[in-house]
Amino acid sequence: MFESLQDRLGSILNGLTGRGALSEADVSAALREVRRALLEADVALDVVRTFTEKVREKAVGAEILKSIKPGQMVVKIVHDELVAMLGSEGVPIDLNAPAPVVIMMVGLQGSGKTTTTGKIAKRLTSRDKKKVLMASLDTRRPAAQEQLRQLGVQTGVDTLPIIAGQSPTDIAARAVQAAKLGGHDIVILDTAGRTHIDEPLMIEMAEIKRKSNPHEILLVADALTGQDAVNLARNFDDRVGITGLVLTRMDGDGRGGAALSMRAVTGKPIKLIGVGEKMDELEEFHPRRVADRILGMGDIVSLVEKAAENIDAEKAAAMAAKMAKGKFDLDDLADQLRQMQKMGGMGGIMGLMPGMAGMKDKMAAAGLDDRLFKRQLAIISSMTRAERANPDILKHSRKKRIASGSGTDAADINKLLKMHRQMADMMKMMGGKGKGGMMKQMMGGLANKMGLGGLGGGMPDLSKLDPKQLEALQKQAEAAGLGKPGGGLPGLGSGGLPGLGGAKLPGLGGGFPGLPGLPKKK
Repeated sequence: MFESLQDRLGSILNGLTGRGALSEADVSAALREVRRALLEADVALDVVRTFTEKVREKAVGAEILKSIKPGQMVVKIVHDELVAMLGSEGVPIDLNAPAPVVIMMVGLQGSGKTTTTGKIAKRLTSRDKKKVLMASLDTRRPAAQEQLRQLGVQTGVDTLPIIAGQSPTDIAARAVQAAKLGGHDIVILDTAGRTHIDEPLMIEMAEIKRKSNPHEILLVADALTGQDAVNLARNFDDRVGITGLVLTRMDGDGRGGAALSMRAVTGKPIKLIGVGEKMDELEEFHPRRVADRILGMGDIVSLVEKAAENIDAEKAAAMAAKMAKGKFDLDDLADQLRQMQKMGGMGGIMGLMPGMAGMKDKMAAAGLDDRLFKRQLAIISSMTRAERANPDILKHSRKKRIASGSGTDAADINKLLKMHRQMADMMKMMGGKGKGGMMKQMMGGLANKMGLGGLGGGMPDLSKLDPKQLEALQKQAEAAGLGKPGGGLPGLGSGGLPGLGGAKLPGLGGGFPGLPGLPKKK
């Protein structure tokens, strides 16, 4: 979503951080470029004006001139103002009301209200263990009520039975009554939309609000609509009164202006963002993390949360036991590749890693993208169980069969086998005896670099940390230089990825020599 803005701001601010001293003219020239970048990203003009004025006020003050690294100070000011523009803290859906808590979904037709209703219901059911009832008030769009019923079946969430001929306000009253009788904690009302804002729509929304007395009114807006989304939010807020925003299609290639403008214009928090079509692809909106991503600082906390959600603890324990014995076959490699895919693929992971956001293009140029993963998984899937367990038996005739089965060639298979061999060697080193094994030494090295030296030479179990501890971990990482643009990961130079101008990625002509605590191969 923010890729073009991220590239533009990154190049502007890198120009400042490279200088020893900054004059007022340097700051003004940079702010002109920042202003242009924000306008091109579809951010509302009055929001851009306010933002640049606030940055100018702080950036041309005495603290910048006296600062040891004035360029980095400007980056910090831009970051802080971005956070302020997006809303200082993430605001979750408020369920602090007597049951059943009524959530009313409003928005234009095609913005994704019905799908988002299903996503929110699934999230509240699985994460918060709430009993949810969904009700469709959309009597205009053909099969809208049936669509919500199907989503209910798919997610295992109750839906209000459809009675033909009822008006939206009657359905709303019946939904609240049914939720009370059924012992539901939450009732979500999916209202009708229009292709544009009109008077009958606003009257209907106001009447539904009066009948159902919702605790939350969430405006669902398409993040790709740009400037128009701001007018939409203003209109709905003036006429119905919204309590929060949900932005859909944040995974699209829009310029991100709606996300940056709507919070500043309405003063209402962005509570959730839709990041894909699947029912579990809905995330809480964290302003600070989004600002970090826009400025290429990565997002360690989101990466850890994603890992905790997607990595199977039992599989991880079994893998650790295998590694301790120095075993690592092609089935294990396939598991690793699938887990990376679940976490958003190479591009998704790199976007969240500090100092790595700018590496995506270089990786794609080196042929290291998600298509490579798919190709490698296809090769492994075309092997027999015996071949996956013991790759040494793969001779020319077997490789020929695997290549025709996976749509690849012998060179691709050889690259995969080379990558596996190098990873297996690395696993042996990690699981080696003495000083608690190489893996512990490596993690201890990373822990020390992050200022976590008192952890007995190892990293904490990130999946068991609560959000506050994760935020503290992020701050420690930043203090150690891991969260700054160009800070990079310890042992990988200035944010470089192994294999792109330094040490190579396995399978591309080298091992992983840059990691802390890992000895170089003889």
